[in-house]
Amino acid sequence: MPRPRRRLVSTCIGSVTAGLLATGAALAAPEENRAEDSGIAMGAYLDYGPNGVARIRHLSRWLGGKDIRVGHTYLPGDQWAGIEGRVSFLEDWARWRLADDDRMFVLNVPMQARNEARVSDQQVGRLIRAGARGLYDEHFRRLAERLVSLGVPDTVIVLGWEMNGVTYTHRCRPDPANWKVYWRRIVDVMRTVPGQKFKFDFAPNRGTDAIGWTKCYPGDDHVDIIGMDSYDQDPGQTFDDQISQPYGLQKHVDFARAHRKAISYPEWGLFRRGDNPEYMRRMLRWIEQNKPLYHTITDYCPHGVWQCKQNPESTKVFRSALTPAVPVPVTPTPVVPTPVVPTPVVPTPVVPTPQIPTPDVPTPQIPTPQVPTPQVPTPQVPTSAVPTPQVPTPQVPTPQVPTPLPEPSTTEPSPVVPSPEVPTPVGPSPSPLEPEPEPSPEVPEPGTPSPAVPKPSPTAPSPVGPAPVTPGPAVPKPEPTPAKPLPQPQQPPPPLNSMQWCVPINFGEWLSKLVGKQSVCVKIDLGEDFGFWPF
Repeated sequence: MPRPRRRLVSTCIGSVTAGLLATGAALAAPEENRAEDSGIAMGAYLDYGPNGVARIRHLSRWLGGKDIRVGHTYLPGDQWAGIEGRVSFLEDWARWRLADDDRMFVLNVPMQARNEARVSDQQVGRLIRAGARGLYDEHFRRLAERLVSLGVPDTVIVLGWEMNGVTYTHRCRPDPANWKVYWRRIVDVMRTVPGQKFKFDFAPNRGTDAIGWTKCYPGDDHVDIIGMDSYDQDPGQTFDDQISQPYGLQKHVDFARAHRKAISYPEWGLFRRGDNPEYMRRMLRWIEQNKPLYHTITDYCPHGVWQCKQNPESTKVFRSALTPAVPVPVTPTPVVPTPVVPTPVVPTPVVPTPQIPTPDVPTPQIPTPQVPTPQVPTPQVPTSAVPTPQVPTPQVPTPQVPTPLPEPSTTEPSPVVPSPEVPTPVGPSPSPLEPEPEPSPEVPEPGTPSPAVPKPSPTAPSPVGPAPVTPGPAVPKPEPTPAKPLPQPQQPPPPLNSMQWCVPINFGEWLSKLVGKQSVCVKIDLGEDFGFWPF
């Protein structure tokens, strides 16, 4: 690639001419209908020293006020003093950078002294191996300290640019392996300086050139940005060729994406094909599509478009694409205040309202009817009382049998003294209590004399109950001993008006279902010799 050579004599002679051109260019009016600013950091190499710093504002004015955010220069590579940063123009660039936090300072740093002396490959190989052994570490430490002391510790360092070519002494092809070791050693040394925030940009030439540039890549840990210098020259006849060729523009983008690195275009512009607006249009479109961290056009002849007047058609394309769109000025409509006409206040006459007395109409008193509240009796639900059945103990009287008087004339059988039967207590059973039938008295034959049987005295019967039994285990119930039959006396005539009363006993509904219906019968004799004798 064509490099910005240190043509000190020509630079000094052309300084005045460039200043006059810049002044005239700054007065040119920008074209209308500019493209909108893409926001990508943009700059141009205008000169290595103070003139380059001064021309930035003129380029911005020529581009319609576009913000030139990138300042780009090179350290001289003829001696190690220049590589160490012992040049005065670094102070001018540091002041420009510190004037705005949004600005970026890009510095190309050679890796070898006598960088443009056309040293042979054999000698370059020896220099590379010396650097890999650390022979030049101190030079780069001093450079890092110089940049930090100037207040630009975040400088983008384009170290050993275009290493895949044949122009510079810091080229890679004579010893790629040791060249990568040398690159990593420089980066490590500069990063040891306190306060540094450097970013290291690996920027080969587009295309294969002397060696495929990926063979010189030192590794992700020692590279922050992967850049590419691309001019309108071979290899490639068209811009599409420049994209698709081996190690071309597409390879550059893909390689950076695979390594998760930002891309850049530190140098680009016209060259072998002269004024080529198609190249300018396509390159600007490529930059817009792939969004590099920054790009800087080399703006001197034959590459440039502002300071170089040899490329007018390409200049139009460049200027139209990068000039920010100028908004149509809005003419404010003058606001004419509407005069406020005060409305006269006409007092309203006050007409007194006649006071008409309101007649007092008595309100009739309507008595409130007293509606008696009906007394709803609370129903008394009788509680069914279950009566406890009273089972009377039958009183068995002991009959008083009179001793019959002896008859002189006849022999009669002795009267039978009935023995009382002791009733056995009967528990509840489903059978009702039935009274034993009384034996019917025998009626003597008529005409037969009957002995005079004295009437029994109405003595209250003494009930004979069972003797108290001391409870014990399995006491048998006493059975009454039947009395021997005695001679039966002649029975008296049956009493008149004898009656037998039976009274039913109610045990309640639930107990009656259990023991059945029961009754107690009482026999009453109402004969002529009335005496109460229940039997």
